[in-house]
Amino acid sequence: MLNLNKIDFFFDCLPSYDSGYLKVGNRHSIYFEQYGNPKGIPILFLHGGPGAGFSNSHKSFFDPKIFRVIFFDQRGSGKSIPYAETNYNNTQLLISDIEDLRKSLKIDKWYLFGGSWGSTLALLYGIEFPNKCMGFILRGIFLGTKIEINWFLYDIKKFFPEAYDKFISSVPQNKRNDILKWFYNQLHSNNRSQSLKAASVWAEYENSCSSINYSTRPISGEQALAISKIETHYFMNDCFIEDNYIIKNLHKVSNIKSFIVQGRHDVICPPFTALKLAHCWNGSRIEIVDDAGHSGFETNISKKLINALQMIK
Repeated sequence: MLNLNKIDFFFDCLPSYDSGYLKVGNRHSIYFEQYGNPKGIPILFLHGGPGAGFSNSHKSFFDPKIFRVIFFDQRGSGKSIPYAETNYNNTQLLISDIEDLRKSLKIDKWYLFGGSWGSTLALLYGIEFPNKCMGFILRGIFLGTKIEINWFLYDIKKFFPEAYDKFISSVPQNKRNDILKWFYNQLHSNNRSQSLKAASVWAEYENSCSSINYSTRPISGEQALAISKIETHYFMNDCFIEDNYIIKNLHKVSNIKSFIVQGRHDVICPPFTALKLAHCWNGSRIEIVDDAGHSGFETNISKKLINALQMIK
């Protein structure tokens, strides 16, 4: 899921030393950057959403002297093309894109660093390619289950009722029993202004609830389009994975070390999911951050993630 808050950089972030596009088929080309030390420890950053893209702010987690960090925008996200495209955009293809990127960059094995939807994708990639994973650093765990999707659509109102009221204010009363389908139809409409309006509403709802301190955080229509359009596309299709697939297949990565950071007051991806994952994963270590919500940029979430990265070296 998306994460658009910003913090001051912990390190002086340098320009990426390499960037480009990788053609992955069906008109899609994914944008990537390499940052830090070309001879450093390889680590893949997986952004949230699906559809959020990565930003320069994400460089702040990584010491450029130690790590060779690979960033990429998933299909339809950020600078990848075509923008906000949902055709030929599903979880299995994203996993294939990750593996194609690894091969094209001639990386033998790497660490995976992901939050929210990024944690989902990291786990799914690990299950399919465990011998290519050196370890995982994950935040705000999301396992792509129907329970989690329904929580996002209907239960966040228990904690942020004002955000939820604003979220559903434009949804007709007779459509509120299936909010997801209504937003999906709006976002995939041929009416451009209608789609952009729905995109802004969807993205603002999620962004406003991402921090422990509630605040309205509006996002403009164009910026919000990929996030909301791709996210609803994935949610309508149950994230293109069998329900409870990750837990059922976790044994494939059970011996790979992982570090999980979870905000106690995360209402986007509640902590009971992270604890469930940790209890099933022999190689995992989990830290619950008491004074934090969902955003990876909240002060003590960031510190825990950076500490985990320091442990790698």
